[in-house]
Amino acid sequence: MALNYQKICSNLLGGLPERTKDVLLRRFALQTLASGEGGERETLESIGKSYNLTRERVRQIEGDGMTCLKKPEVLKLATPTFNYFQDHFKNQGGLKREDILLSELGQNKFQNCVFFLLTLGDPFLRYNETEVHYPFWTTKPDLVPLSQEIISHFVDEFQKASKPIPKTEFFEIEVRELKNKYGRVVNSSFLVSSYEIAKKIEENPFGEIGLIDWPEIIPRGIKDRAYIVLKKEGKPLHFTAVTEKIKKLNLSALVLLQTVHNELIKDPRFILVGRGTYALSEWGYKPGWVRDIILEVLKEAKKPLTGEEIIEKVLNQRLVKVNTILLNLSNKEYFLRTEDGKYTLK
Repeated sequence: MALNYQKICSNLLGGLPERTKDVLLRRFALQTLASGEGGERETLESIGKSYNLTRERVRQIEGDGMTCLKKPEVLKLATPTFNYFQDHFKNQGGLKREDILLSELGQNKFQNCVFFLLTLGDPFLRYNETEVHYPFWTTKPDLVPLSQEIISHFVDEFQKASKPIPKTEFFEIEVRELKNKYGRVVNSSFLVSSYEIAKKIEENPFGEIGLIDWPEIIPRGIKDRAYIVLKKEGKPLHFTAVTEKIKKLNLSALVLLQTVHNELIKDPRFILVGRGTYALSEWGYKPGWVRDIILEVLKEAKKPLTGEEIIEKVLNQRLVKVNTILLNLSNKEYFLRTEDGKYTLK
C-alpha cells in the first residue's frame, strides 16, 4: 500500500496555530515535510531559546498540540494509515522492535513521519528501552508479559545448548513446543518479533542465533572473528584464508594479514598444525612442536610404538610431511629405537 506520509502529516498539522505547529515539527523532526524527513529531533531547550520560552512552556505547547491532534475528528484524516499500521502489526505477531518497525513502514525517508503517526494513534503503544529489551511498539499490551516470558525461555534454551543454532531451525522447534503451551497466540511471527526486541540474543553472519556474549555471535576483535570463521569452516585453515573469509563476511572494516596471524599465534584457542595453518584447540588439537606431539603419543601409549603407528597419530594432530616426523624421531636426545624397530622415550 503506497502512503503519502508527507501529505498525511501536513493535513493533520494544518489546523494548528503556527507556533504549536512549529514546535511539533521540530520535536518530531518533520520540518521539511515537502522534501522528506527533517533530520534530528530538537530538544525542548533548543526550541525554547528560539522563542524565549522555558522548557516547561515548550513542553506544554507540545502537549496541547498533541491533545488537539488526538481528537476523533482530526484523527479520522489518518484512519486509512492507522488501519494499514494495524494490519502490519497483525502480520508481525502484534509487536515490533522500533527501529525495524520504522524501517519497514517508512523505509529510509519517512521514519520520522511514521513515528509521529504511531504516537498519535490510539491502538499503538510504545515501550521504552530497558536492560532486557530494545524500544518496541505493540497494539496489544496483554502480549507484552508473554513476550518477556518467551525471551526468558529463549535465553534459557541457548544456555542449555551452549552453541548457536540456525535461526530457521530454532524457530521451527520453538513454534511446535510453545504452541502446545500457549495456544494460537504463539506463532512464528510473534516469536521472531519477541526475539528481535531481546537484547541478550542476536544473529551472526551465518544465519545462526545465540547469546550476545558468545564470540560466535558478537565477535570482539580480530581473534573472535578468526574464531567464528574457523568454527564455521570446521577444518584447519591457513591464516591467509582466514583473513580472506573475514573480509568476505564483512566481519571487520579493516583486516590486515599480519594482524590476523599475530592474533592466531597469541590466542590459545588456535593451534598451529602446519606451516601457517591453524585449527581450534576445542577440536582436540594440542599445542607444541611435532616433537612435543610425538612425546605425548608415546607417553599415552605407555609402550614402544612402530614408526607407522606414531606417524598415524601425529598426522591426526599436525599437517606435516612424513619425513618431518621421521626426522624428529631420529633425535636421540628424546627418542630411542628398540631392537625390534619400534620407538620409545629415552
